[in-house]
Amino acid sequence: MSAGSSKVPAHRISRFGSLASLAGRVAGGMLAEGARQLAKGQVPSKKDLLLTPGNAKRVADQLAHLRGAAMKVGQLLSMDSGDMLPPALAEILARLRASGNPMPVKQLAQVLRNEWGEQWQRHFSDFTFTPLAAASIGQVHQAYHDNGQRLAVKIQYPGIKASIDSDVDNVATLLRISGLVPKSVDYRGLLTEAKAQLHSEADYLQEATYLRQYRQALGQSPHFVVPEVFSELTTENILVMSFVEGSALEALSSHEQAERDRVMGLLFELLFRELFEFKLVQTDPNFANYLYNTKTQQLVLLDFGACRHYSSRFSDGYRQLFAAALTEDHAAMAAALTQIGFFSQQILPAQKQAVLSLVNLAAEPLKHDSAFDFGQTDLALRIREAGTALSMQQDYWHTPPADAIFLHRKIGGLYLLAARLKARVNVRALLAPYLSNET
Repeated sequence: MSAGSSKVPAHRISRFGSLASLAGRVAGGMLAEGARQLAKGQVPSKKDLLLTPGNAKRVADQLAHLRGAAMKVGQLLSMDSGDMLPPALAEILARLRASGNPMPVKQLAQVLRNEWGEQWQRHFSDFTFTPLAAASIGQVHQAYHDNGQRLAVKIQYPGIKASIDSDVDNVATLLRISGLVPKSVDYRGLLTEAKAQLHSEADYLQEATYLRQYRQALGQSPHFVVPEVFSELTTENILVMSFVEGSALEALSSHEQAERDRVMGLLFELLFRELFEFKLVQTDPNFANYLYNTKTQQLVLLDFGACRHYSSRFSDGYRQLFAAALTEDHAAMAAALTQIGFFSQQILPAQKQAVLSLVNLAAEPLKHDSAFDFGQTDLALRIREAGTALSMQQDYWHTPPADAIFLHRKIGGLYLLAARLKARVNVRALLAPYLSNET
């Protein structure tokens, strides 16, 4: 087995055993930490004991080993906008977003035989067994088609589909018994949605369909590059695409201010096109889903498993919400939120006002009638704190519709990226063409 690789546990029993052993080691770590604090004359709390760096690392390492749903739930719960998890654990779980342990070559070769047959190598002039990247559901390899074209081959880990529901339930159990999430918070809706989202993401034929739809929606845009699907080699568990050159988006941090501003402007413009024109939004805010080609100055868009179709009613609701937020018309904002699907359950006046205040806060860049300096604001932190207060203190976390939650994570991810790049973007000017009902 190569260094850094680990066999993906493919059976439910072995996967549950992994989580059970994790619980045992976390408990052992708590006892050791408690003994250390008592020796210093301190009385430790259960939460303090659980969130030791050692325990957080154990959780992150185990989820990286399990991959699949367990790792994806770790990713969902460690996003930076409105987290449920305490920052100490969320920070360490965040490293799961773009990395996992690759499969050993023997297991990989078996997957390739299962999908393409014993003579699978006849399709390629070259296939590199060392992956370019390993993430939560699959890993990506470079290959060359027998016609010489360079390819990116995304291969799903074995057993992922069968483990999704049980893994999500197991992680939920871990969260519940650990005390990491307050008992009053109803996060079952997210877990149900996580299962549905994961089943969709685990269907590479579905992702290939989204990818083609997205390419068609973008048309001949000179600013973006989307890989081309090789349908004859794509299966439910392997997605074969053209290889697209690009560097990690965070590398733009060292580039000129104008280039950083331009790239973020393109991403915000793309968001509005997704929501109002395509009505097809790639909702995963992972920075690794974007690359930048410095030679062509084009943005490369990757990973379309988390795409969601939005209805015209939903899209128009956000058009009305953004327009109302610009003038801080709370009555119009409440009407738009109701159309989107908020306030469908019993809600207290204080909770409703907290939601409106949170939307008002998130709309800060839209209300700024010039370039908004994301590098000089703590907006993402304030949104996170307000969202967490709403969910934890006002017990309202379970109410927002799933479609809105995923869209808000996308918006929050763009805010975070803009802050990381210290970009200045006139978001209001990019939104303005869509505020007319005639678009």
